[in-house]
Amino acid sequence: MNYSIAIDGPAGAGKSTVARLVAEKLNYIYVDTGAMYRAIAVYFSQNSIDPDDVQAAGEAVAGIDITISYRDGIQQVILNGENITALLRTEETGRMASKISRHAPVRTKLVDLQRSLAARNNVVMDGRDIGTTVLPDAFVKIYLTASVTARAKRRFDELAAKGQACDFEEIKADIEQRDYQDMHREISPLSQAQDAVFVDTSDMNISQATEAVMEIVNQKRSGRA
Repeated sequence: MNYSIAIDGPAGAGKSTVARLVAEKLNYIYVDTGAMYRAIAVYFSQNSIDPDDVQAAGEAVAGIDITISYRDGIQQVILNGENITALLRTEETGRMASKISRHAPVRTKLVDLQRSLAARNNVVMDGRDIGTTVLPDAFVKIYLTASVTARAKRRFDELAAKGQACDFEEIKADIEQRDYQDMHREISPLSQAQDAVFVDTSDMNISQATEAVMEIVNQKRSGRA
């Protein structure tokens, strides 16, 4: 029997980092589903495809191939034979990914891939609808979140550390807009699964957030929850 851990939550809550660290501790495979959506977003941007055109989106995904590999333990995302990992974390890609994730053809293609990975491996998977849609029978479900202000500060600090010019209020407004889009999209909106454990990381660092999730997983594995 394979075990799956689903970690859902809004942008900037620390899902990807926590999921990766939990996977390392458990020796599970980490599946960054957000990176898959971002890969399609990169394709849309590179090919000037209108993210609001549902028909164009359906036609585009038919010609997209996304694979995942690991180099020195770090996930690499391959789009149509090209490693695009370095392009995934830009603000433009994030905004595009939020828009295209509303389209049924995009979600159907990626959900099938994600379920296939979980059927073959022990996985930790993070995203917006893992516990509600992709892996509704996941062994452990976590809803990881933080206040908008906390998430905006993290993103601001991240960009500033890279020497990139950034404005805190613009980042905060962008996060609020992405939250609204994710929570109000017609297909698989972001929401907390009824059986998911709520974890607020507003006042936690990554180490503390990881330990909080590991405690929940260990309790479940030991039959205490």
